[in-house]
Amino acid sequence: MIRTLAVASLLLSVAAPALAQVPAGNSAPQPVPFVDTIPAAQDTAYPGTLQLDIDATDTERGIFRVKETIPVAKPGPMALLYPKWIPGSHSPSGQIEKVAGLVIRGNGRVLPWTRDPIDVTAFHIDVPAGVKRLDVEFQFLSATKADQGRIMMTPALISLQPISMSLYPAGYFVRRIPIQMTATFPAGWTAAGALPAKVTNAAAGTIYRYDASNYEILMDSPVLAGRYGKVWPLSPRVVLNVFADTPDLLAATPAQIDAHKRLVDQAVKTFGAQHYDHYEFLLSLTDQLGGIGLEHHRSSENGSRPGYFTEWDQNAAARNLLPHEFTHSWDGKFRRGADLWTPDYRTPMRDSLLWVYEGQTQFWGYVLQARSGLVSKQDTLDGYAAILGLYDTAPARQWRNLIDTTNDPTISQRRPKGWTSWQRSEDYYNEGLMVWMEVDAMLRQKSGGTKSIDDFARAFFGVRDGDYGELTYTFADVAATLNGIVPYDWASFLTSRLTETGRPAPIQGFAMNGYKLVYGPDQSAYAKTQEKTRGTDVSFSIGLVINKDAEVTASIWESPAFKAGIDVGTQIQAVDGQAFTPERLKASILAAKDSKEPIRLLVKNGTRFRDLAIDYHGGPRYPRLEKTGAGEGGLDQLLMPR
Repeated sequence: MIRTLAVASLLLSVAAPALAQVPAGNSAPQPVPFVDTIPAAQDTAYPGTLQLDIDATDTERGIFRVKETIPVAKPGPMALLYPKWIPGSHSPSGQIEKVAGLVIRGNGRVLPWTRDPIDVTAFHIDVPAGVKRLDVEFQFLSATKADQGRIMMTPALISLQPISMSLYPAGYFVRRIPIQMTATFPAGWTAAGALPAKVTNAAAGTIYRYDASNYEILMDSPVLAGRYGKVWPLSPRVVLNVFADTPDLLAATPAQIDAHKRLVDQAVKTFGAQHYDHYEFLLSLTDQLGGIGLEHHRSSENGSRPGYFTEWDQNAAARNLLPHEFTHSWDGKFRRGADLWTPDYRTPMRDSLLWVYEGQTQFWGYVLQARSGLVSKQDTLDGYAAILGLYDTAPARQWRNLIDTTNDPTISQRRPKGWTSWQRSEDYYNEGLMVWMEVDAMLRQKSGGTKSIDDFARAFFGVRDGDYGELTYTFADVAATLNGIVPYDWASFLTSRLTETGRPAPIQGFAMNGYKLVYGPDQSAYAKTQEKTRGTDVSFSIGLVINKDAEVTASIWESPAFKAGIDVGTQIQAVDGQAFTPERLKASILAAKDSKEPIRLLVKNGTRFRDLAIDYHGGPRYPRLEKTGAGEGGLDQLLMPR
């Protein structure tokens, strides 16, 4: 060891002069040391109960007015934190930019605050002697246009998220900070959320005084409120709360509600426990309030298109949202990756296990939608086909592995990307689904059909009924649970799937379970309904997705359209000399199959026009799953009701 260190020192001494040379006369500063003056979170009780009052009555301007009382134990330096790392977003996505008008008082006097120069979500104050509480006021300015972020307040609907509208004292685990919230909504409105509340009707509006809890539970208990709402019990513990832009959108049929009841029943049978004392689906049907799909332990925030009930047959793809978010009560909220769990909302999250948190939730969301009949088996198969086709044609796995995409929430925070088929974007969702399908197929094969991923679900998630704390796990725990069901080197298998590059997408689990991916000229009914919101999808032929404004929203890397020079943002003006329509483009793709002539497009980028020729002659091409063999395969069994 001494000899090795000596050699290393010699090498450094030889290299040092070249590395250290600075041109004569050039400045060469040194960094200013950074000292973190924000106390780290400790697992000790906070001395006192915070009071949070939110006025949510300014629905015309989208302004939430916040008053908060924070007890203090002693004078001196104190830091107040705005939540930064947001559970469910897996990233530092707290909306600090929407906080305005912050004033802090002690004994009626305004106390100056200083924003931390490194952590801009932290505010430093000096508490004078004799001050026993801080009185805090500020406004949370909800987006009024989509380009400002998610719209959280409209004249008919309100999405109230306490995690966006409160401060908390640094130095404590958030579960050790007591808090009680009161919210005022417009007169005549109703609200729903996981926390029980006493309701008072007053001249100022409808006042909800929520039960006292701790800061972690309150932050995990959003409220959906509205002028028009309806409530359907789905089970003794689960309720569906629906609010809409207009009352006619709430016209659900008994059969539709029964499908949601079966969703709850099938989830409980699948996982074998319930990690909530009660659970509230919060569903908004709107094209005014910002869309959302966000999990919480005892509720979920779900935003869907206005015709969720009234245009049921056209909304199969949209009905995956509730099964996905409900699954998160088990996978993500109760069982959570150990490196993702944090004691407060300042500590950075590490997302390495999102292929379980989100990937297996994506897997179960599709299974439960079929088991419950919320979505038909055929539509579920067609949904799978769309996922498999996307990864079968996208080349990004050549250079970037699955585990690296778990960094995407921090890298891009869901900002738009130009070339997702090459860059990748949070692929731990759908590629994770494919990996878990392969796990299911392997469990079936290796056990002679006696075991499946259902056994993993019960072993991993079906413990400690009623517990809505967090039970953390590691990669080793996942592998060990699988090994307890069927002995195998699961750690090596999962590591391979998570880290491999330069190989085809992992679609083989579907083939092992009795369905293979094929392509044909006919588009499924499911895919046609997807086009109503996604746009014209010819990604499996020429490589484009085009929205209702004729603008390209996806151009597949190395596809015929890519090679012709089409990128995201290009507007398609004409097809073969005639004005663009989706039907005309699809007809041109079909005609080119029996012709040597290319598909000709007139496109516009800004003020520049181009005539392009796409040399493609493969005809219409859409993915579908084709059953192999006779009888019920593994996938057939997987999608059957329990």
